[in-house]
Amino acid sequence: MEEVDLIVIGSGQGGTPLAVEFARAGKHAVLFERGRVGGTCVNVGCTPSKAFLASAHNAGRARRAGPLGIDAGVTVDRPAVMTRVRRVRDEWRDGSEKKLADAKVDLVRASAAFVAERTVAGGGREVRAPLVVIDTGTSPAIPSVDGLARTPYLTNLSFFEQVTLPSRLIVIGGGYIGLELGQGAQRLGSAVTILQSGPRLMPNEEPDATDVIRASLASDGVDVVLDAKTTRVAHDGAVFRVTLEGERTLEAEALLVAAGRTPNTADLALERSGIGTEKNGSVRVDDYLQTACPGVYALGDVAGQPAFTHVSWEDYRRLSSTFAGTPRRRDDRVLSYSTFTEPQLARTGLNERQARDRGIDVRIETLQLADTARGVEWNLEAGFYRLVTERATGKIVGATLVGYEAGEIVGTIGFGIELGATWRDLDAFVGIHPTFGEALPSLARLFEAV
Repeated sequence: MEEVDLIVIGSGQGGTPLAVEFARAGKHAVLFERGRVGGTCVNVGCTPSKAFLASAHNAGRARRAGPLGIDAGVTVDRPAVMTRVRRVRDEWRDGSEKKLADAKVDLVRASAAFVAERTVAGGGREVRAPLVVIDTGTSPAIPSVDGLARTPYLTNLSFFEQVTLPSRLIVIGGGYIGLELGQGAQRLGSAVTILQSGPRLMPNEEPDATDVIRASLASDGVDVVLDAKTTRVAHDGAVFRVTLEGERTLEAEALLVAAGRTPNTADLALERSGIGTEKNGSVRVDDYLQTACPGVYALGDVAGQPAFTHVSWEDYRRLSSTFAGTPRRRDDRVLSYSTFTEPQLARTGLNERQARDRGIDVRIETLQLADTARGVEWNLEAGFYRLVTERATGKIVGATLVGYEAGEIVGTIGFGIELGATWRDLDAFVGIHPTFGEALPSLARLFEAV
């Protein structure tokens, strides 16, 4: 039995910097990682997907340049695209490895499980620490569909290992992963069909926002099938056959399953350390990310936090502050996020439904991008900016932005919410003309009307 200062299980974007911080302070930090260092983001999430979309969106923008007087013949070297994706991914992974090595983190390349309270074993090691942090993330949820398990379907774990892209691709799932990779594959030359089991894409977002995304997908040629219940999947060695309720059958050379996520907790033997889980398998934590076992914490999506890298990073900062004697809550920052479809759907704070559910009397105003100079000049008029404010005080409580690079702009409003800004404060901001950001004070100005 070894006594150490910190045990981290999983090398994601929260656990890694925490282990590095402890090691740089001269403490003994042991990090268990059964797969590739860097977690989901570096290996099978943000890094490869955004490198993939960099190629896809450049191709898509070129094809849509006709109204600007540009007739672009686009040729895509799909093997070159996928080679670059893996090169970028590997560079980031190597950087993560180097950071751990330079800090002298004790890295154990093995699966880990609890054997007693605050005691973890794996790779021939058994270690105990006063602080244990679980950062094992989530994996693709695989729906129970007849025949699916017997086929070579893709998930985000395997998608980027493709040498090239298929001529036809079916995507099961109309969430962020399915939409981003589906649109990306279409723009790079695949014929893509997206199957969404419900009546609309991204059901947690506002309907008119997702309508903009769906229209853009259609413009690219993506076939979106709503209320699509997949009942059977078969593969004959070359082609997938996907059967929907009603016996409609679709065919494609590849099938991507993007139907949700499952927390990676099944192999941790959490009960041996008195740690509970929620119904979905995520680690049960309190408002300070601590489990029922004192000294054991969990962060990121395995703890039921929003599944974004910046949330895991902020969870690291929360725990770092807590361990230093200044406790921080799991929800003490405004949540902002974005899809990386084109256009992007970006959110910060609360939307109208969420605000009303909290009993906030709200006022909402919306500015169409078609009414902005930049939108018209760049022929990027699809989308809108929406601001949600508290009626009595004018305080900004949230925003939904749908448009070109909306994710780059939404943080301005998120920062304002953190500072307690009102729409009047946003109105006073002087934007640069002509930019998309200039539309934010224009949006605030709509609140002047009584």
